[in-house]
Amino acid sequence: MRTLEEMETNMRLDDLKQKGGANDEKKKPKKSAPVVEPIQIELLQSDIDRLYSQIYAYFAHTLEEWEEAMAERPEEEKRTGPGKRQAVLQKQTAEYIKPLMRQLKKKTLEPDILARVAEIAQRMQVRLYRDAQDAYLQLSIGNAPWPIGVTMVGIHERSAREKIFSSQVAHVLNDEASRKWIQSVKRLMTFAQTKYPPYTLSQIS
Repeated sequence: MRTLEEMETNMRLDDLKQKGGANDEKKKPKKSAPVVEPIQIELLQSDIDRLYSQIYAYFAHTLEEWEEAMAERPEEEKRTGPGKRQAVLQKQTAEYIKPLMRQLKKKTLEPDILARVAEIAQRMQVRLYRDAQDAYLQLSIGNAPWPIGVTMVGIHERSAREKIFSSQVAHVLNDEASRKWIQSVKRLMTFAQTKYPPYTLSQIS
């Protein structure tokens, strides 16, 4: 994965190409965005395929809104240091979240992860950002059912403990790509809260 510095350098190169006329070719028309509808968590039990589609559409739409917000900024703002950093952060987020978007499209998330992601997206959609953050923490940290100080267990006890623990901890922390997409979901949450503020101050995350 590219670093923020590398992506910022590439953005500068792209700007130079555009000024030099290297990108005068006609832009390809955008693919039609999925229709966004209210996310229904209860579909976990009745129509999981539809739930996958609802979450995918919502995240895709939010990513598109963020990209458009960056493009619509005044040129003076885009050229400032913070302005460039914001654009890089948006592009990095769009890149890091791709593994999640692929899994949503292919409908291959583990059930417990899907449940948490659905909860995050649904809470974001109705502007309950504090609740969305709680679900995010459950996903990224998980609930350990054993006290931290309990370490002296036998091998058989430890095996049983791990089975219980694995059903509650954050599976997304098992690899770097997953850590990056969950971080990207948090960034999307921050953007959504800026564009669509919560109805009450108690829901500011």
